[in-house]
Amino acid sequence: MSKNHGEAKSRLGSMLCFTVYSTAHAFTRAYKPLLDALGLTYPQYLAMFVLWEHDNLSVKELGELLRLDSGTLTPLLKRLEAMGLLRRSRDPADERSVRISLTPAGLEMRRKEQMVHEGLMSACGSNNAEELKTLTAQLIRVRDRLDATAARAAAAADETV
Repeated sequence: MSKNHGEAKSRLGSMLCFTVYSTAHAFTRAYKPLLDALGLTYPQYLAMFVLWEHDNLSVKELGELLRLDSGTLTPLLKRLEAMGLLRRSRDPADERSVRISLTPAGLEMRRKEQMVHEGLMSACGSNNAEELKTLTAQLIRVRDRLDATAARAAAAADETV
């Protein structure tokens, strides 16, 4: 490896953004065999996870929790509905809103979720849940600061138009 290549690799490896990016890919690879057993993709699993905690959400509420827009979320929900795991229906109080509720099969799948959680904890090699909670809290603070910075930049750009 040339000196310049080694320096670039070293600098890349020290970048927080690259570390988060490559860690996200590692999480996806670790989740894949666990989620294959449930027949879910990672984004589908996240949607189901939220619904196991808060059934009968609107598409908008679910999108806010997952940080996904409806254009991304709707096809994902259609696939989960075709799998028989949830139902989408118009909210009787507001016909513009679509509500999502779990079917008995979707509720039953929650029992299998514990194996996914345990498998991922094992893959992380951490027997210390506090360590992962601390890391999660730190990443949330970074994410929220980045979101606030992006929102300020977008507001400033709107003012100049």
